[in-house]
Amino acid sequence: MKLPLIDTKSKKLGEQSLPEQFNEAYRPDLIQRAVQALQSSARQSYGNHPEAGKRSSSKTSKRRRKYRGTYGFGISRVRRKILSRRGTRFNWVGAFSAQAVGGKRAHPPKGNRIWERKINKKENSMAIRSAMGAALNRNIVEKRGHRLPQQYPFIIDNQFESLQKTIEVKKVLAELGFQEELQRSSVKKVRAGIGKLRGRRYRRKKGLLIIVGKEDCPALKAAKNIPGVDVVPAHSLNAELLAPGALPGRVTLWTKNAVERIEQEKLFA
Repeated sequence: MKLPLIDTKSKKLGEQSLPEQFNEAYRPDLIQRAVQALQSSARQSYGNHPEAGKRSSSKTSKRRRKYRGTYGFGISRVRRKILSRRGTRFNWVGAFSAQAVGGKRAHPPKGNRIWERKINKKENSMAIRSAMGAALNRNIVEKRGHRLPQQYPFIIDNQFESLQKTIEVKKVLAELGFQEELQRSSVKKVRAGIGKLRGRRYRRKKGLLIIVGKEDCPALKAAKNIPGVDVVPAHSLNAELLAPGALPGRVTLWTKNAVERIEQEKLFA
């Protein structure tokens, strides 16, 4: 498979052949598994303390001959919280048990639970290859909601990696036909619901993914501040970048160096 090679002025320079990693079959089920495995590894465990609410200085006993116990009062043996007492007489209320008012949850979340899901290395590589192929399928990318130029998909010349300013990157992307896509990903909406109070106030749609060949190229820093745009080296690709939200078909821009590095180093093979 070959794609047109275009410079930063949107002029065709020739064609670039793609390595065999881009020929993987479309597997949305496998892509979803790989994305969920990545998301689960970033999830923090949470839960209440096992002794929360039970660390009071006064205890109640259910035993028969225990001094200051609850036995012999003609009441159910529900765990109780002491409100006040005088001698052996108590003013208490049912608490702690799941069926009592103000009681603890029956099965609360445990802090020792392991949320991470595992996936085989070969399956993960296959999912990445499948997502790479889906990013070159125009129908799948358009179905995801992206605004594409007429010549998509294509490969951009290595001159793009030498851009040092954000305004230069925006200008080149506009000349390549991604102006509508940049406007689409720049819209910031206020989230509906309680998430506004929990650090997730705004939502923004995922836009263009730019893949470069070198880890130290200036474009990595120049393009990272554009809303919705992600820039990564070729060896740092994963399923979540290519398919955010486990939805394959993100609009992707490859540089010539990135394609050559994938072929030479046999990445994700």
